Amino acid sequence: MVHRHCPHTHLDVSLPCNCRWGLLFCCSVNWEGGGRHPDCRLWGDHGQDALEAAHVCLINASATGTEILKNLVLPGIGSFTIVDGSTVAGEDVGNKICISLPLSIQNRAQAATELLQELNSDVSGNFMEESLEQLLENDPTFFLKFNVVIATQLSESSLLRLSAILWNADVPLLVCRTYGLVGYMRLAVKEHPVVESHPDNALEDLRLDSPFPHLKDHIQAYDLDKMDKKDHSHTPWIIVVAKYLEKWCSEHNSQLPTTYKEKEAFRELIRQGLLKKDNGTPEDEENFDEAIKNVNTALNPTKPPDTISEKDIWLFCRNAAFLRLVRCRSLAEEFNAETTNKEEIASCMENLDSEMVLYIMLRAVDCFHRQHGRYPGVYNNQVEEDIGKLKSCVVGLLQEWGVSVSVKDDYIHEFCRYGASEPHAVASFLGGAAAQEAIKIITKQFVPFNNTFIYNAMLQTSMTVRM
Repeated sequence: MVHRHCPHTHLDVSLPCNCRWGLLFCCSVNWEGGGRHPDCRLWGDHGQDALEAAHVCLINASATGTEILKNLVLPGIGSFTIVDGSTVAGEDVGNKICISLPLSIQNRAQAATELLQELNSDVSGNFMEESLEQLLENDPTFFLKFNVVIATQLSESSLLRLSAILWNADVPLLVCRTYGLVGYMRLAVKEHPVVESHPDNALEDLRLDSPFPHLKDHIQAYDLDKMDKKDHSHTPWIIVVAKYLEKWCSEHNSQLPTTYKEKEAFRELIRQGLLKKDNGTPEDEENFDEAIKNVNTALNPTKPPDTISEKDIWLFCRNAAFLRLVRCRSLAEEFNAETTNKEEIASCMENLDSEMVLYIMLRAVDCFHRQHGRYPGVYNNQVEEDIGKLKSCVVGLLQEWGVSVSVKDDYIHEFCRYGASEPHAVASFLGGAAAQEAIKIITKQFVPFNNTFIYNAMLQTSMTVRM
């Protein structure tokens, strides 16, 4: 089994290895249809409906891109379109990202589409044998029909052109990149509302301060003063809190205990309700202990939801206390030297080995590409020569930002040795993590990262930061 888990997300990718592919799609499934995918339990039937209605665009059938789509096809994305004008090359086979060499005359998007559809026949796959640059020139509105656009291994200039179009049209963009032993993701969306945020520590809305009629009748059916020991110790702790809250409110002008001092007094009030032994010591009643422990969470004031459509009222009410709104900065703001997040860069770089140094290096190799028309170290005989050139790019970039930090030479040497490679092991991890974020965007469940995720495969560490 291949197990992958993103440290900043909730969903897992756990799939058995299937060697017969020998390609990009080194993982298959042990689920063979006949109902909804088992992962449906994570986002529910309504989440699965949203997933099956979604249309996703992938730009470039790279190792990273096709790993992402694999992890969207398996749970049943509605349809996808791959945009890639490249043909299959030897490095594609080496990275397990396309198909075997005898079919290398195929377009890469077509080859990937055909294999992806074998994973799940219910998913509709399409491909465009054009480069992103051609589509942006001839039909820039092409990308506006998708629920989310996933862009992988793009140059800075193409990425900025695409992001400007999608940002103005409110289409979510997920940027993914594998560069040597570094993984990078960037989410660009103006506003993304999350109704079902699935918080790790949910503060439940028990409505004890304003119980609805049936709840009030149920609470009144319990009379703690007339119960025997067995019934008293088996009364649900929520009822215990509710009964003593009635007593508290009758003595405090119908006001909930809100301050620390008031809550401590309320806990003491509950303690006084414990049954006593013959010697006067309190009985061991776990339900009362639970009631005392949960005072903070049980006394949340009721927040009635605004008026919404009848179709969504039950879902909204259930999650009214956990609504989230994610707002990202645009890529144009990030890539503008005047508006880049200099404070965050300087703060993170107080530790010279922070993952922020990898972000700086990724920006530096893009600067190198603008100046030289290639990435550093792509040719073995130029690695040593490119080290000095890349160092100049790093220094120039930091000066442009006005950030007084230094980057160790070791990182510059390492990025030159990477030669813009896309190791499948790193692409596979990033593909699982990115697919999870795409599912969050599509289903509007769980909270996506905001807005930059950097993965260090050398140390198996990661960082989420707002750039």
